[in-house]
Amino acid sequence: MWRTLFTEFFSDLRKQKLRSFLTLTAIAWGTLSVVLLLAFGRGLGTSMMEGMLGAGNQVMVIYGGQTSMNYEGLGIGRRISFKEEDVRLIEKAVPGISHASPQYGRWGAQLRTDDITTNTYMEGVNPDFEIMRTMYPAAGGRFINEKDVDEIRRVLFLGDEIAVRIFGDQNPIGQRILLDNTPFTVIGVMKPKMQTSMNNGPDANRAIIPYTTFRNMYGYRNVGSMLIRPEDPSLQEDIKARITSIMSKKYGFDPADEQAMPIWDFIEQEEMQGKIFFGLEVFLFTVGFFTLMIAGVGVANIMFVVVKERTREIGLKMAVGARKVHIIVQFIFESLFISFLGGGLGIAISAIIVYGVQSMNIQGGAGDFLGNPEISSIAVLVTVGVLGLIGLISGIFPAIKASRVDPVESLRYE
Repeated sequence: MWRTLFTEFFSDLRKQKLRSFLTLTAIAWGTLSVVLLLAFGRGLGTSMMEGMLGAGNQVMVIYGGQTSMNYEGLGIGRRISFKEEDVRLIEKAVPGISHASPQYGRWGAQLRTDDITTNTYMEGVNPDFEIMRTMYPAAGGRFINEKDVDEIRRVLFLGDEIAVRIFGDQNPIGQRILLDNTPFTVIGVMKPKMQTSMNNGPDANRAIIPYTTFRNMYGYRNVGSMLIRPEDPSLQEDIKARITSIMSKKYGFDPADEQAMPIWDFIEQEEMQGKIFFGLEVFLFTVGFFTLMIAGVGVANIMFVVVKERTREIGLKMAVGARKVHIIVQFIFESLFISFLGGGLGIAISAIIVYGVQSMNIQGGAGDFLGNPEISSIAVLVTVGVLGLIGLISGIFPAIKASRVDPVESLRYE
């Protein structure tokens, strides 16, 4: 039976080459649209998520602010500032924290060698900052460590772009440089990364030193902010509530006063961005789906034409004993086969395009934001399911029409 179905299908394709070509092209184009839209949409989403994590990997940045509510007789407008000891207090009192760091910051820090002078934003932090801000060192260098902090060492970690601006093609590791006229040794350079969210400029252009060295040099009494990273993102709200409770009691402000202690929450941003890109994928799939449906209308029209052209053949089969179910199966099979054949061609072309773009490894400019397109197995499975649905719907009505042919009348049909 299956051999007969295939034989008749390919025989019809050979007889109507132009019609068959146009039908397969329509299905292939619709499939190509769905798969490519989803592939490039996923690549964009992955790239943007990577860029966001480049600014903060599941961290909360806690700032001192200004009170906007009266609290226990204390007025509005009081300045709230945190100290290094608050970071240690939070780590002790709040369970579920994996990394934490005080963060000092200073604009206009001058970096100078014999030939080059430049200004940048400079920060004083601890070793946990490396993971929380994804500032990983390139080969041959390192980030600051606990010994640097404990011994108040004059060591400097540079962003990749500012390192090139100062040292050019030279290897910066081990080089001496003046930071605000104080000699420092460069211990590492950041590995290039994508960063779409930032404060005080990109990490590629900043300098990092131990927070103890920063405090010793500039005499700051208060930290600019505190960085906290939960062991598990699901602990985010509980940790945030506990920190707010502790700090509000210590500094005397209403726990509901968000302006007294602003929090930049990257975990919330990550969840929100995930929802945005899920919505984008649904939208892109919908656009591609309707393109496929239009191609499905073409398949249905073709099948109605096929039924009309093969009326005598259908009548002859029924006259010699073919049952209605055999006729219905034959035309549904042909419709499904056209859909899957065109769909397979579309998926194959999509794969060639996507892997071709990936092999080009486009970097810099728009390439960083578009990212690498990727074909997900879920997208392919859904597309195959849609193709099956289209083939079934496109074939079932012409098939029913074919099964209702009167054998006597069809034999007189020309």
